Amino acid sequence: MNATAGNAAQPRHFGAVLTAMVTPFDAQGRLDLGAAQRLARWLAGRGHDALVVAGTTGEGSSLTDEEHSDLVRAVAQAVTIPVLAGTGSGDTARSVALTRRAQGLGAAGVLVVAPYYTRPPQAGLEAHLRAVAGATRLPVMAYDVPLRTGRRIAREVLLRLFREVPNLVAFKDATGDPAAAADLVAQAGAHFDLYAGDDALTLPLLAVGGVGLVGTSTHWTSPVFKELIEAFGRGDVQRARELNQRLLPSFAFASGEDWVFAMSAKAMLRTLGLEVGDCRLPLPPAPPQLAVQARQVWQQLNG
Repeated sequence: MNATAGNAAQPRHFGAVLTAMVTPFDAQGRLDLGAAQRLARWLAGRGHDALVVAGTTGEGSSLTDEEHSDLVRAVAQAVTIPVLAGTGSGDTARSVALTRRAQGLGAAGVLVVAPYYTRPPQAGLEAHLRAVAGATRLPVMAYDVPLRTGRRIAREVLLRLFREVPNLVAFKDATGDPAAAADLVAQAGAHFDLYAGDDALTLPLLAVGGVGLVGTSTHWTSPVFKELIEAFGRGDVQRARELNQRLLPSFAFASGEDWVFAMSAKAMLRTLGLEVGDCRLPLPPAPPQLAVQARQVWQQLNG
């Protein structure tokens, strides 16, 4: 990496440190809007530039449409930073409906994941994203996570979308392919902001033109990420590397064989005294060792 001060890409819409916020549930598994507002305010106070609600980590696929609307409205009312609504799904009509609704609920933008499970061909992926973006005046962040959706969005499709769809302004890249991200930025970088969708790849993506991340470990690491991005932006790559190394235990903790991101983030938040409840099935209750690991990771981060 060879950055100099002033050469780092700057976010144009949502800021640099975004968190895919968990969705709190109560002991009976019901949506807890009060806890969601408290969590949102707590996150906003820790340097987050924006929040994403009802995304993958927010268990958006386990929410009813009514719960989705209530959550977006409640969080948008609780904070002054931008709130993006996760409105992607495996059904284009539902994604369009959720997107239209989000516009009247206080959302500042929407995050749209590629349709999952059906694995549509590239023509279907492109038509889906055009339809959703065309349903709103809000800025749209496209999200490519082929490990979950089963189909990667082709570079040619992304290039057309970013060049031709005016409100498609950002890309959450969870493909694990920094070389492809560099090529995309080189060809269409003036049309969109690149965000890391994998916390551990934030520094590599900054090096190829990224502006920040939509993170999960950022629930508890946001001040460190803020400093890392600022250090890189002023050309202090050595400091950015040191901060990235400090984050390694958090990256390892975020997902494992017996838990996924929503489970680890909630375990950490409970460790920090925030009531967020367990996840909904099909995500099971957190295994006991997760709380032990959460305490260890927090102590390492702040030791």
